[in-house]
Amino acid sequence: MAQLHDLRLRLLVQQESDQISKSQPNDLDLSVVQARCLCWLTLLAEAHEDQANDAEGRGDTEQAMGWFADSMRLRDVIQVVTSIEIPLPESSEEDQTDEGKDFLNGEPPMTA
Repeated sequence: MAQLHDLRLRLLVQQESDQISKSQPNDLDLSVVQARCLCWLTLLAEAHEDQANDAEGRGDTEQAMGWFADSMRLRDVIQVVTSIEIPLPESSEEDQTDEGKDFLNGEPPMTA
């Protein structure tokens, strides 16, 4: 069962990677990659929590604890990915205001 889960996860990651590379063949937007990673990680964490609840309902405490621990690890990864600052692309002349100041007014890059 674990091998099937691992293969399914690898397939999902490969499909998502292919879709990202096809949608942005010339200029990969890191904020899009980050957003998609967060979506997948959230779905995986929820699935692990569901598995933990199912195992608990069956009385399989050891299996429930394993699934729950995995979901907590995924939540930790979500926090790490969320905290990664993706720099905005360098501003062009069109992005600057009339006074020649930077469009962002010195604000730091956005985070997810």
